[in-house]
Amino acid sequence: MDGFRALIAAGATAVCCLVCAFWTFRSSSSSKKQQSPSPNCCICASCGCRAAKSANGEMAVGGENKKKAQEPAPPEGGGGGGASMMEQLVPEITTHALSYLDYTSLCRLSMTNNAMRRAANDDGAWKALYHKDFTVEQGTFNPPNGWKAYYAATKAIMNLNAEFYNIIREGSLPAMSRFWLNADYVKCIHATGEFFTGYNAVMEGWGLLFNWGQDGGQGIAFQIRDVRVRVLGEVAWVNLKANVDVDPVLFHVTNVYELRNGRWYMVHHHSSLMAAHNMFG
Repeated sequence: MDGFRALIAAGATAVCCLVCAFWTFRSSSSSKKQQSPSPNCCICASCGCRAAKSANGEMAVGGENKKKAQEPAPPEGGGGGGASMMEQLVPEITTHALSYLDYTSLCRLSMTNNAMRRAANDDGAWKALYHKDFTVEQGTFNPPNGWKAYYAATKAIMNLNAEFYNIIREGSLPAMSRFWLNADYVKCIHATGEFFTGYNAVMEGWGLLFNWGQDGGQGIAFQIRDVRVRVLGEVAWVNLKANVDVDPVLFHVTNVYELRNGRWYMVHHHSSLMAAHNMFG
């Protein structure tokens, strides 16, 4: 097992080096094309021959006419010997190497060429990246649209959930009213035990909370951690732990979102005080 891990690590290093070499080769090739010498000049410095261009477009070298060879273009992917460097690697090594990239880098890599696109869109690479950035709790889950789409959806919900707590910190009722779905089935349960159902009642509850907040209507600065997201079709839910500023008292929180007309809205918020024996777990 240790030997296999060492092989994977070595392969990952090799892939990184090959990618760097690939970009260096492309850059050097581009600069050579831009700085190519005039066809009337000889670029051979060792033999000392003199070249001149004849009227019919042929090259006269050493008194003999030579037609310029037409070299076939190298296949896409970088190498001239068939399969690209990515295709020649063991799939496990490729996946492990790509797992060192972040979301943005992996997307950019997929736009370089066909070989890199196939490697960067590999479902195994996106599954590994999801487990690294989010959670391994869904290791047996198979997203219907693949792990790349599931990663993007999870990231969108994570950003949306962070926006929810920014609204609470700012104490902005107008922003909170736009954040929730205007429906009679939405519900909100605060850590105080107060229960509100229906859009209008939920907004009244947030208004009371913001007026009670720090410095009179300034909102509450929650700190969140251990965020877990699950997306299933047009519904997503988030579980997390939260506390107010440096207060060690923690709350269990569940937030539920619903997709409507291409936009996610909150439809349920439930915050409850953690049990004392589980507070620091």
